[in-house]
Amino acid sequence: MTKEPIRLLVVDDSAYNRRNIAETFATFPEVTVVGKAADGEEALRLASLLKPDVITLDLEMPRMDGFTFLRILMSRTPIPVIVISSYAQRENIFKALELGALDFVAKPTAQIAFDATSLREQIAQKVLLVQQLRSTPRLAASAVAAARRHGSGPVSTDGRATVPDVPTARTSVAVVAPDYVVAIASSTGGPSALLEIFSKVPRTSTAAIVVAQHMPDKFTRTFADRLDRRGVVRTSEAEDGDRVGRLMGFVCPGQRCMEVVQNGTELRISVTAPRPDDRYVPSADRLLKSVAQAAGTRAIGIILTGMGDDGAVGARAIRDAGGLVIAESQETAVVYGMPGAVVRAGIPHKVLSLPEIADCIAHLG
Repeated sequence: MTKEPIRLLVVDDSAYNRRNIAETFATFPEVTVVGKAADGEEALRLASLLKPDVITLDLEMPRMDGFTFLRILMSRTPIPVIVISSYAQRENIFKALELGALDFVAKPTAQIAFDATSLREQIAQKVLLVQQLRSTPRLAASAVAAARRHGSGPVSTDGRATVPDVPTARTSVAVVAPDYVVAIASSTGGPSALLEIFSKVPRTSTAAIVVAQHMPDKFTRTFADRLDRRGVVRTSEAEDGDRVGRLMGFVCPGQRCMEVVQNGTELRISVTAPRPDDRYVPSADRLLKSVAQAAGTRAIGIILTGMGDDGAVGARAIRDAGGLVIAESQETAVVYGMPGAVVRAGIPHKVLSLPEIADCIAHLG
């Protein structure tokens, strides 16, 4: 049975960008561009009229910007949204993800060059991801609504997500060995899920958290800073040689791989270039396997939303080492690929919704 084409609405104030995004899908029978909009107001009208399956969205637009559009769209009829924004607008991209955007594509300039093959391939890949959402028992819109419901924080009147005022300034403090090392694997939908998890960790926690989130290298530092501001876990983009301690969090740098290694009585971070056998970069499998070896029964592996199966091999290593493995349930995972692969292999000790995972981590130690 032939699948219906994905119905795409292109939203960008640049006529040049709208044309080039639409032309990207001229050779994709799986995608039909059903409309184009130059601002948020027109996009809301067309979204209601045309019922698209997915929207590509520019954030900087006249009349109604992308943030206000997202806030209104997600409150009315959630639709998967792929943000297309420049590298210079990293903070804005994460605000959009917190407001319910499914994923993002970063462009080097304000314009989308028609001959920018890599960029066009990324846009196509993200849009085609909607096929995977539609193939699950849940509607794609329900997946996005779940991501927004569980991931976004308070929203100001201009549609921008706000960050709680938590006193987490980086001060010189003693590094205390953690009782647990929580290793988290995530991809599409992961940023919002991680923000919820980090916001719920209490000051009494004795755990350290290490994260392999599939994300471009220019964004992992900004994302780590947002996690740092979201709660009490002192979070940073990992650097080689960092000491691992209680209430400390580390995000693997983009285009690199991260491991936790035993160094005498200490645990330290090792950041290296990817190896030829790393199927994903950052590699969740490498991170989880290293945590299994370094922490043993004190290792906790968590597989969150994302495409593919990265983390399954590492999760097996944690289980074999006597640690605990948790997979996100299909009810809250925006994309069930990564947690689904672990569940199908019979690896997890628990399958929990995102709020339950956050609560579980919050009650460690």
